[in-house]
Amino acid sequence: MLKDHKALELDKILLQLANETTCPDAAELAQKIEPDTDIRHVERLLQETDDAFVLMAKYGAPSFYGMTNVTNALRRAEAGGVLNLAELLSVAATLRAIRSVSDWRKKSESVKTALDYRFETLQPNKFIEDRISMTVVSEEEVADTASVALAAIRRKIRAASLRVREQLDKMIRSQTYQKYLQEAIVTQRGGRYVVPVKAEFRNEVKGLIHDSSGSGATVFIEPIGGVVEHRWRQGWHTRSLISSDLMSWVSASPLSDCSPAP
Repeated sequence: MLKDHKALELDKILLQLANETTCPDAAELAQKIEPDTDIRHVERLLQETDDAFVLMAKYGAPSFYGMTNVTNALRRAEAGGVLNLAELLSVAATLRAIRSVSDWRKKSESVKTALDYRFETLQPNKFIEDRISMTVVSEEEVADTASVALAAIRRKIRAASLRVREQLDKMIRSQTYQKYLQEAIVTQRGGRYVVPVKAEFRNEVKGLIHDSSGSGATVFIEPIGGVVEHRWRQGWHTRSLISSDLMSWVSASPLSDCSPAP
């Protein structure tokens, strides 16, 4: 049998088939296909192939774009785990692909085919799909619209940050402090606003030293901003907690309902 496979160049045919798929799992399955000797099974598969051809000829080909294997993420969600943002985006993309294929089939639902049992396993879940899309902006950011509380906290963070920057701008224009500064600028180190202070005057500018120049002639100090800066850090911490809570909420939703039955 293997000799026949080689003569037919089956491996090359399957590779061509794999190259036509839209996700790694499908490509892997395509390359594992083996000739079938069960005549009834062969006839059924040929009927499915013929029905698929007829449907695509009449209604165009469905899109499987965005389909990925999210099995591990779903299992972790079912067990009460928290999905990260990248995993949530993959779930949403897969849900969109499932809904797209399901909607495509609805156009021809009056036409009975040998593929019907496959389409019946699709379970779109637009609620979860939309909730994730509304909650997650990217692999690194949760949207303001994810929560009224989160939106409010982010506004406070931006306002507090602006006030800190304004205070430092006043400081670098002050005649009192200009003589201590290497340059009259405000920069950042580790996400904190700092000013470049001459090393010999480091004790004249009260604050936290976050960095120094390679020569050691300049130290980058975050001046004591008092309550404003403290509130900013508190707001950032609260935002992180809310982001985590949101991911837990989405993860705890019935995501398993959106996965195709085996």
